[in-house]
Amino acid sequence: MSAPTPDPPRDNGREKSRIDDATASTACKEDARPSLWSWTKLDDTTAIGPRIGPVLQSVATASSDSDDSIASPGRQRELEKGNAIQYRTCSWQKTAALLFSEYICLAIMSFPWSYSVLGLVPGLILTLVVCLVVLYTSLVLWEFCLRHPEVRDVCDIGQMLFWNKNWAWWATAVMFLLNNTFIQGLHVVVGAEYLNTMTGTDPGVACRTVSFGIIIALVCWLCSLPRTFNTLSKLGVFSALFTFISVVLAAAFSGAQKHPAGYDPRPSFTSDSGVASVGGNPIVTALPVKSASYIACFNAFLNISYTFIGQITLPSFIAEMREPKDFPKALWACAIAEVILFSVVGGVIYGYTGNQYMTAPAFGSLEETYKKISFSFMIPTIIFLGVLYASVSTRFIFFRIFKNSQHMTEHTLTGWSTWAGILLTTWICAWIIAEVIPFFSSLLSLMSSLFDSFFGFIFWGVAYFRMRKADARAGITRKRGIGTILLDGTNIIIILVGFLFLSFGSYASVLGILEAYDTGSVRSVFSCASNGL
Repeated sequence: MSAPTPDPPRDNGREKSRIDDATASTACKEDARPSLWSWTKLDDTTAIGPRIGPVLQSVATASSDSDDSIASPGRQRELEKGNAIQYRTCSWQKTAALLFSEYICLAIMSFPWSYSVLGLVPGLILTLVVCLVVLYTSLVLWEFCLRHPEVRDVCDIGQMLFWNKNWAWWATAVMFLLNNTFIQGLHVVVGAEYLNTMTGTDPGVACRTVSFGIIIALVCWLCSLPRTFNTLSKLGVFSALFTFISVVLAAAFSGAQKHPAGYDPRPSFTSDSGVASVGGNPIVTALPVKSASYIACFNAFLNISYTFIGQITLPSFIAEMREPKDFPKALWACAIAEVILFSVVGGVIYGYTGNQYMTAPAFGSLEETYKKISFSFMIPTIIFLGVLYASVSTRFIFFRIFKNSQHMTEHTLTGWSTWAGILLTTWICAWIIAEVIPFFSSLLSLMSSLFDSFFGFIFWGVAYFRMRKADARAGITRKRGIGTILLDGTNIIIILVGFLFLSFGSYASVLGILEAYDTGSVRSVFSCASNGL
């Protein structure tokens, strides 16, 4: 018997991208790609479209002999059978729970402040526009993941989008880990704020804020230990529910209280340039006041954008779904709930608080008892959302350390020790960030400008054009019409908006941080002073 012919070497991603033959053969020569409006009606016979490139070496598995062997979620589930730890187990309902826990979060309480800067009408319009843009780009991301079901995170997508270059993977990985760690740091800041708010000021406690930050980081580390999103989704349900109760209570209390916290019956002095001093009944404006600077307005816009933009985690969620084609069901449900909740809560609290007494987060504008009650319901989210991003980061590192290893799929001492060690490292870094940038709104703006520019806009505009180019190579023609032109133009605008976020957004965020330090409105680095609301 002659020796079997060895398989040809796998394309290492640096050669010319090729089209997956099996996928291309099923694609019709007409535009069989699902349209935006049919994305909620996919079935097993729907043609998604060809790949933009070969399977990356970084995500190939030992059992994969060709693209076909990992091109099906069903095949991936089959390969996991018998493993003690199985990853592709999430239903769309559980994925929706993860999305709700990610988006229904503390950042909602930055909307009233954003509306006080932008004015109520521009604020509400921007809320709807940003939601629609994020919904569209998330559907583009999902289509990309259906074409490339082997990707496990946004870093794999980053490398594929930019012609399988190693530098693209490393650049995306750095931004990915920094973004997630900054979000963890934000939750350490807010956790310390909560503990300080509940306990008041006690001079006998040394360095209480730094200590509170350490306590929050340790609690979050312990809660981060579950290895699969299937487990975390159960915690996410409680997180989203308690956050919903918290923000609804805050909106109700803002109307129930006689006056906002810090109310001064003396009327404000008003000049031609706008409100010049604090006092009097709450002032609500439909448009920005004349004294609002471009820097403040852009930071308010960044705050709104940050709350909606969460595409960085979506590839990780889709990679653990039993049926990735069901993802739009979870996405649409979450988007509708978001735009209603954010607009109502932000508008109501701003309406009763006004420009003079607004704080970020808006709990600080409530009277003491109301503030403590509503803020306390936010505890699950303060912990869980940081846990979610820590888990995404650790999964990214862990899968690459133990690829094709029993430590990834079985309960081993080495596997669990490494998992816990990586998590602990991320939380230590998050605590350091929390002490260096110890204030809420500026940290939100900085994260939004640095990372959301890529993960919220640029990546998905580029993904759209790469997929259309792959369609053309496979002979899938698009009917030229007003719809096609509008889609192309929309994605060009999305890319340009991303670069605007990165350039002017970063500039505005840094100026805002420097101004806060110059005016003494924030505590210093590693300060022991209370940051309670």
